[in-house]
Amino acid sequence: MVEIFYDDDADLSVIQGRKVAVIGYGSQGHAHALSLRDSGVDVRVGL
Repeated sequence: MVEIFYDDDADLSVIQGRKVAVIGYGSQGHAHALSLRDSGVDVRVGL
């Protein structure tokens, strides 16, 4: 059975105020890093 998550299911306070690393910068890594950045998270990208 597929479980679907929505915005209200996420708790950004878990990663707010921390540095988050996205390892790899393929098509999905790019999108995830930008989404986190737009949500106010301090993002670092490792290639």
